[in-house]
Amino acid sequence: MATIKATAPAKVNLTLHVTGRRDDGYHLLDSLVVFAGVCDQLSATSSPDMRLSVTGPFSPGVPNDDSNLMMRAAIALQRVRGVELGAALTLEKHLPHAAGIGSGSSDAALTLAMLAELWGVPPLPADAPEVVALGADVPVCLQAPAPTRMTGIGDRLSDVPPLPDCALVLVRPPVDVPTAAVFQALTSRDGSGMDALPQGLDYDGFARWLAAQRNDLQAPAESIAPAITQAIAALRALPVVSYAGMSGSGATCYGLVKDMATARQVARRMQIAHMNWWVAPAAVLQPA
Repeated sequence: MATIKATAPAKVNLTLHVTGRRDDGYHLLDSLVVFAGVCDQLSATSSPDMRLSVTGPFSPGVPNDDSNLMMRAAIALQRVRGVELGAALTLEKHLPHAAGIGSGSSDAALTLAMLAELWGVPPLPADAPEVVALGADVPVCLQAPAPTRMTGIGDRLSDVPPLPDCALVLVRPPVDVPTAAVFQALTSRDGSGMDALPQGLDYDGFARWLAAQRNDLQAPAESIAPAITQAIAALRALPVVSYAGMSGSGATCYGLVKDMATARQVARRMQIAHMNWWVAPAAVLQPA
């Protein structure tokens, strides 16, 4: 039987400006999203029915029924394209979930792409209602590995100029930060949008641009989980880290560095100093 294997990268919001709130309660965002070279491992095999098995270091707590976003994505594609076949899906979970790096959304987006290939049907576009209904981060994850500007409620995507070569150190202290609580703690919901990303930035220019942007969810997340403040301070204390901030609604934080060699050095220092934190050096992915 045919089997497809692929990797679902972590999604990192390098910026996250909250620019408004709709009448239905959804917040309007403006965010630069990049994808990092640390991934979940997925596979899909032809099967008469639909099922999912989950393994890996972060498998505890991940459901394998229809409440899993991968299963919801598979069922949505199956229904829209009139597919009668099923698939045996496997997820080897290496990314922490509920951590602000969109691992569930990345898994779902990759599931849509893998099953479209496996079943020989047209893939769903990022703006398809069925994709948007899966969650605000699923459309942008369909753009991986390309850095993308995400606006609206996550449904409006636009290309950005090529980024300079760089890497990240991802750090997640062992705290949970409920997204709803973070948004509830926001003091301002109508901030300015992100500055346009200039063409042709070198690494230093990109770091300066990034430092002039915001993550409006960082302050409320820090008020809920002070360990986030500690993680960002630990990254900023290292001279080789050009900028440090929080991804999404937390609790994963990132440090921007020039290259993977530096990222590995920083990651080792962070792991030694904070043995109970999840730490991962990762390249910022670019289109082939």
